Amino acid sequence: MTSPMDRSTFTLTLEHSILSPGATESQVLEGCRFAAAQGVKLVMVQPCFVETASHALRGSPVLVGSVLDFPHGCSPLDVKAYAARRLRALGADEIDMVLNRSLLRSGRLLEMEAEIREVVDSAGGATVKVILETGEISDIEIAHCVEAARRAGADFVKTSTGFAGSGATVESVSLLRRLAGKTMGVKASGGIRTLDQALALIEAGADRLGLSATPSVLAEWDKRFDHEG
Repeated sequence: MTSPMDRSTFTLTLEHSILSPGATESQVLEGCRFAAAQGVKLVMVQPCFVETASHALRGSPVLVGSVLDFPHGCSPLDVKAYAARRLRALGADEIDMVLNRSLLRSGRLLEMEAEIREVVDSAGGATVKVILETGEISDIEIAHCVEAARRAGADFVKTSTGFAGSGATVESVSLLRRLAGKTMGVKASGGIRTLDQALALIEAGADRLGLSATPSVLAEWDKRFDHEG
């Protein structure tokens, strides 16, 4: 079977996620070794393991990512700004911040945008992705969030934390792609467990995929496409 892209192109869309609340240091280190061997784009870890992952991946092209105010996004702004600075200092190349849906639902859109901008400004050049939790908000609210993220200088918009009732769908990714245009990246995350899901989300417009099932998805790739590319 002919693959839709070469394997290295596919692996560079993948962010290997190790965000389980019970994840151990040994699991993080094993995940880093796996990511480096497979050539995935990034390893996403909880804040307490950013320094561990940064040391483990030193000399590797694999980036280190972490989450900010995860998974609810309701901390005070000064706490978020400090967290962004601290994550960057510990070695995070990319920061996935959770959008404050309480501000969104309260109609406080300018404050919501200001929070994103403050995190972007505090991140010290790290790539900032804004997690919208698309399954929990309306299309109109999604449009407000994408526009706020754009104006605030965020680099990506992202579907989900993976800890809510719904994750990434082809429909949500297509909507984000249309709204983001060429000015921001789109990351799909939440519930991605199979190669078919991954390929469908890329086809829908995702630039990055966040998933914990990276080993099984890559095993599916190798079985289906026989290591071509």
